[in-house]
Amino acid sequence: MTYVIAQPCVDVKDKACIEECPVDCIYEGERSLYIHPSECVDCGACDPVCPVEAIYYADDVPDEWLDYVRANVEFFEDLGSPQGAAALGNLHRDHPMVAGAAAAGVAAAAGATG
Repeated sequence: MTYVIAQPCVDVKDKACIEECPVDCIYEGERSLYIHPSECVDCGACDPVCPVEAIYYADDVPDEWLDYVRANVEFFEDLGSPQGAAALGNLHRDHPMVAGAAAAGVAAAAGATG
């Protein structure tokens, strides 16, 4: 398996990981970033530069974010393997789970009041 970008990236998209990736396998969606599972070489360069700690090795994704492993794979089903994210830019779409996720501020407020 490969690295996965989980919930902390939603609506943040810092993009420091994109700058560090030596194989240009981190693609930009509307609300989150996605690591292409076939293009990633498992170097781990992206992980330590993520300021919101959203990047995990797939086997280490916390239980509450396991759906992001599937989302990162399914995001590329229609796209295939373009072999480089930079030329494509923002794809202006997300996996349905990410597209429907509550905004980070809304989720935090709900947790504080609920």
